[in-house]
Amino acid sequence: MAARWAPPAGLILLLLLAVLLPARADRPARTGHADDDPEASSAVFQLYGNVYPHGLYYVAMSIGNPAKPYFLDVDTGSDLTWLQCDAPCVSCSKVPHPLYRPTKNKLVPCVDQLCASLHGGLGKNLKCDSPKQQCDYEVKYADQGSSLGVLVNDSFAVRLANASIVRPSLAFGCGYDQEVGSSTEVAPTDGVLGLGSGSISLLSQLKQHGITKNVVGHCLSMRGGGFLFFGDNLVPYSRATWVPMARSAFRRALFLMGFFATQYIVERTSAHCLLVMMLKNRNYYSPGSASLYFGGWSLGVKPMEVVLDSGSSFTYFSSQPYQALVTALKGDLSKTLKEVSDPSLPLCWKGKKPFKSVLDVKKEFKSLVLNFANGKKALMEIPPENYLIVTKYGNACLGILNGSEIGLKDLNIVGDITMQDQMVIYDNERGQIGWIRAPCDRIPNENTIHGFEEGYCWPQFPSSIFGIQNEECAANYRSNKE
Repeated sequence: MAARWAPPAGLILLLLLAVLLPARADRPARTGHADDDPEASSAVFQLYGNVYPHGLYYVAMSIGNPAKPYFLDVDTGSDLTWLQCDAPCVSCSKVPHPLYRPTKNKLVPCVDQLCASLHGGLGKNLKCDSPKQQCDYEVKYADQGSSLGVLVNDSFAVRLANASIVRPSLAFGCGYDQEVGSSTEVAPTDGVLGLGSGSISLLSQLKQHGITKNVVGHCLSMRGGGFLFFGDNLVPYSRATWVPMARSAFRRALFLMGFFATQYIVERTSAHCLLVMMLKNRNYYSPGSASLYFGGWSLGVKPMEVVLDSGSSFTYFSSQPYQALVTALKGDLSKTLKEVSDPSLPLCWKGKKPFKSVLDVKKEFKSLVLNFANGKKALMEIPPENYLIVTKYGNACLGILNGSEIGLKDLNIVGDITMQDQMVIYDNERGQIGWIRAPCDRIPNENTIHGFEEGYCWPQFPSSIFGIQNEECAANYRSNKE
């Protein structure tokens, strides 16, 4: 998760948790495995939030017995899911719901393999003095802040595609001592949903329980909201662009990035930001290296190592491609746009009158393209609406930031702004990453999420479903606004 540059609420320590839709009382609990019923191998969750002004996308999950709701920040850039909790709480931020309260029988022992995986992800050696010792962890931050927690097990209520409910016991972090800057405002989320590929990830645990395949995808709507899914029933395999997942020496760079980014945001936005801190994992999702094009022309920079991270509000380019992009943008803009100072982001422009949305200004900018070397015709088009925001001051601002200023060096992070209105799929079963343009403000209905391999509806998706005409395709979706 790259640090968020967003203004909504004071300095907040939050991390890795996601939100499952609450279980319905009129459905019986299901205890079998997904393999027993192939139709039950996927789950779809509604997302909330936006890139600006909220600076994050989050989901509601029901945890515990009896189940209680929690809002979790969706983060594919980290493994550990965790909540601020009362264990008891030594120091916690204000959150939307009452703090999670674990019981002693929920503690994960130090000798558990998941504890070893957690400490391995933190780059630490695990020492267990006793088989009954609990699994403690500590996360430290560049601004001298820290978070102490303990690993616990508790049930998560997950509604599957066939409307049945499973309640697996999953391991997650219980953060009870946060040493961070104080805030009087309530944080938008209770924690973070870690969806990386490590074994401590919620996704990996669901796979181990035989509930869903190790596949996760998200569709972030430019209008706000969207949907998240586990399993592969929704995956348009024949229509999406696919590249193999890459692993490289940049793992450590990403692990450290959160620490540097934290300090950067504190300096640039003081207490007027939503600071979503992160425990960075080294099991990030990377489609490999890509060449950068602007307006159909190469920017002449060396191939960029790219990571996709739903925990980052904005996109970060390393110094060389960032400077090349800024130069190209400034050289191509009409004289009707004037550079202006805006507290929201570093580089902004104003027009003859304030802009109301990106649609008012997108014609003044050209599309970017990332051409990935690992795939066949693996292009990710980035139109202006996927790299610009319009602030509350009516200015258009560049949502691609200079990653070298926060210690990213040669790493490039594709964040939420660039992934909006695209279904992005992280298929750990096949070791590949895919994307396809999609109507992300329309959540697939429970009875229409199967068989989508043939494609989706025009104009967002280039074909119809089961022969349904394009004008009828809207019936297969429901809007977040409804």
